[in-house]
This record gives sequence, structure tokens and C-alpha cells, in this order.
Amino acid sequence: MKYPLSPDVKPEFCTTGSFMRLPSSRENAKLAVVGMPFDTAASFRVGARFAPQAVRQASMTLFPYHPIHKVFPFDECNAIDIGDVSVIPHNIHRSYEIIEKAMSDLMKNGIIPIGIGGDHSVTLANLRAAAKIHGPVALLHFDSHTDTWDTYYEEKYWHGSPFIRAYEEGLLQTDKVFQIGIRGTLNHPGDLDSSTELGYNVITTPELKKRGIEDVVKEVKKTIGDTPCFLTFDIDFVDPSCAPGTGTLEVGGLNSFETLEMIRSLQGFNFIGFDLVEVLPPYDPTQITSLLAATIIHDFASLVALQLKEEEKKENSAAKSL
Repeated sequence: MKYPLSPDVKPEFCTTGSFMRLPSSRENAKLAVVGMPFDTAASFRVGARFAPQAVRQASMTLFPYHPIHKVFPFDECNAIDIGDVSVIPHNIHRSYEIIEKAMSDLMKNGIIPIGIGGDHSVTLANLRAAAKIHGPVALLHFDSHTDTWDTYYEEKYWHGSPFIRAYEEGLLQTDKVFQIGIRGTLNHPGDLDSSTELGYNVITTPELKKRGIEDVVKEVKKTIGDTPCFLTFDIDFVDPSCAPGTGTLEVGGLNSFETLEMIRSLQGFNFIGFDLVEVLPPYDPTQITSLLAATIIHDFASLVALQLKEEEKKENSAAKSL
């Protein structure tokens, strides 16, 4: 049987509970969807623990073929959905250990994970896993917030601090970190300096709009090159008119079309993992946020399919030259 099952093979409402009804195991899997339903590091709204299943439910309306990239990503990657990691709701450090193990187990077996959060604190565990397998990695971080604030009520581990903790732990190649889409009001005039002082590249939404997607992506590609790269996507990168179901709303973001255009331009990177975080189903009554999240994950999978095709071409070319 070919996977995923499209809505014209089996009705959308007949779900197995997995992303696009993917199986939980498969020979030669190269891609895995993983739920990370941890949300008790959030500073305002909670409810992202329900996002993995909401995004999976929204994925039922998607079809398997990507018309822009011309791939069947989930089929070509032999994709699987291994379900949700069993996090500990009240214990962030034990949850980190559990998430890190699940992600590193996938990566060491050559499987690229796409994690569904959960609040943005979970990305620290993903970066720990990535660095364990690949060494310090490059990072593409799409968000309206830098998440490099040191503490919140004297607590160092929360959803506003994963990228300062990642810096302290040596998980990132700092000059190859791009934080894109940053916007909104600040506590202090120098708040963005908390990222630039770490060596990160910050591109605000106004700068992105002024320069254009093509110019920004050109700079990012030139800087990152073929360095192993993790991509983390906070759904509040998108304007709340298109993604209202999130924890910390910031107006003035890209719309859904522009967001997909941005993601679809990210060909040619050496991606080793992805996550998508901060979807809050309780604030998403029409499911448009969950549907956008599912579509973005479909795009992530398509980037992996293109990456695998390119790797296969290089291997074939190298074999012919011997």
C-alpha cells in the first residue's frame, strides 16, 4: 500500500490518528513525524500540548503531491509518524531528556525528524540531539520573538530562552544562526542585542519585507552553505490574521501565502531536522492555524525529498567517475 493515503482513497474523517495517516514503521524510512506535547514552559497562553493531534487532524485534508516542488514527499521519503513522545507535563528537564533521546535515536539511524510542539522550549532538546549526532549545527529560526531572554521570574528554562541556553551549551555555530521575522514591541531598546551579542543574525519582519524573500534567502544560503542545519518554526512568525491559534500574538507578520513562499524557497540546505511549535488548538476554532501548520510540515517534507534526490544524484555521479 502506498502512503500517505489521500482523501480520494479514504475519506478525510476516517483517520488513524497519524499525520496524513502515515504508518508508525516502514522499511528504509528517511523522515519521521514526532509529537512533542509539552507546554508548561509557556509564559502566557497554554494549550500547545494539544497541537500534535490537532495538526495531524488538519493534515487529513492534504493531498500527497507537492505541485511546486513536483514530489510525493512522504512516499519518496518512506515517511513514518512515530506518535507523541511521553513528556512529563510538570518537569521540563525530564521532558528534555525524553525528547532528546527520541530525536537522537532517529537522527543516528539516518532519519530526519519533523517535530510538532509543544511550546518553543522543546527546541532546546532537539538541538541537543542534533549536536550529539552532528556537532554544533546551523539554525534557521522563524519567529516573531528571538527567544534569547535569559530568565523569566528567575527561571532559566522557559519558552523564551531556548536559544540563549543553546548558545551556552555550544549546540550552535553562532555565525550560522538566522532569526527571521522578529517584530513587535520590546521591554527595552536593546532587547534585540541579546541575540546579536551572541553572534546571531537577526532579520526583522520590516527588513524581510523591504529586502524581499529572494535577497534574504540568498544571504542565508551563502552563510550556511552545506553545514548541517536545523529549522525551527514558531507559528507566530505568521500574522495572527492567518494564524490566530498561538500563545503570544504579534501583529504585522507575513500572511500564509508569503510564509509558504518563504519556506518553499529553502532548497539546497543540508537539513538534519525540523520542528514546528506554538500552535494552540483551544484558540483555533476554525482550524486555520492547524491547517497552515500541517501545510508547512508538508513543505518541510518536500524539502527533504528534494534534498534526498540531490544526494542520490551526487552519489550516482561519484560512482560513474570511479
